[in-house]
Amino acid sequence: MSDEQQKPAQGANLKYVGIGAAVIALAVVAFGVATRSIADADLAQTAADAAIPTVAVLQLGAPPTGDAKANAGTADGGLVLPGNVQAYNAAPIFARTNGYVRRWLVDIGDSVKAGQTLAILDAPELDQQLAQARAAYQSALAEQKLAQSTSARWSAMLAKDAVSKQEADEKAGDFAAKSAVTNAEAANVKRLVALQGFTRLTAPFAGVVTSRSAQIGALVVSGNAAAQPLFTIADVKRMRIYVRVPQGASSEIRPGLGATMTLPEYPGRRFQAVLTRSASAVDTQSGTVLIELQAANPDRALKPGAFAQVTLPIGSGTNALRVPSSAILFREEGPAIGYVDPKGKVTVVPVGLGRDEGQTVEVTSGLKGNERVIVTPPDALATGDVVRVESGRAPK
Repeated sequence: MSDEQQKPAQGANLKYVGIGAAVIALAVVAFGVATRSIADADLAQTAADAAIPTVAVLQLGAPPTGDAKANAGTADGGLVLPGNVQAYNAAPIFARTNGYVRRWLVDIGDSVKAGQTLAILDAPELDQQLAQARAAYQSALAEQKLAQSTSARWSAMLAKDAVSKQEADEKAGDFAAKSAVTNAEAANVKRLVALQGFTRLTAPFAGVVTSRSAQIGALVVSGNAAAQPLFTIADVKRMRIYVRVPQGASSEIRPGLGATMTLPEYPGRRFQAVLTRSASAVDTQSGTVLIELQAANPDRALKPGAFAQVTLPIGSGTNALRVPSSAILFREEGPAIGYVDPKGKVTVVPVGLGRDEGQTVEVTSGLKGNERVIVTPPDALATGDVVRVESGRAPK
């Protein structure tokens, strides 16, 4: 084939290659535009979905399911209040006389009997005072006996008109004065003997030693207001539990009412207690009535000073709903709660709050009792917002 014939053929081939490259380029551009359009549409849909918050709700008035709790009245089985556990009897033991600690015989946690010696003090000054008082008593007693015999002798001589009545009366008066001095010295000896007996510290009743500050050789000063007790004895065979009941529920309080209580160190264990007395007066500061319960403590599980949760089988005194504390919105105009209608529209209403029980709060006004309350609402939640209700159980 000649050169003239090959040149037209090569030009036709190049033309086809150019057209194919243009078609491919147009296809790539079209694919990129389509992909970008789809991505923009997906992003717009994602943004629209993200603009609607997803919330957990809790249906009021329905039986509690899972971990959710929101019940009206006393559906939880009673009124739960904090209580303070105290020993049935407790006594701080102070020294009644000055001295030094010679020995201490018991330590914290030891069981003691009534009258058992706890510590022994050395009181050398008191010993010297007692010896001096006894010597003074013997001297006064000798003078009393001499005055007595003298008065008797002068009375006999008066009967024989050997002395004047004035002289006999003076001897009788001297005997009476010496007798008074003798009685005073005897009383002083008894006082010092009693103080010497206080050098042995004893337990006033059977119980447990809950504190000890006595140290061997330590100086003990009686009557010092800043002094610490050397020992503290507590009778823990039976315990007292003090609870403050709100005024609204105080009308249901009566002696003999049974109660249960729990302690944080014994999870799952419930202790039985009986209401023994009530103060029958409302405290002006807290608006509560102080009551006392008693509980047996055979295994010493209850400790003086412990915190307990006491459940009284009574109502709270109000027609209140209990909602999770996380559902409360705190606004400038006061606390509020948001709830959702079947279409997902939010309504925020102001509410009145009652007792705060930690995980739950009493709502005394603002709710009817059949709303779907938002458990953890966003801070910016407002009436008219649209939310999406998540499926599953509401968190506790």
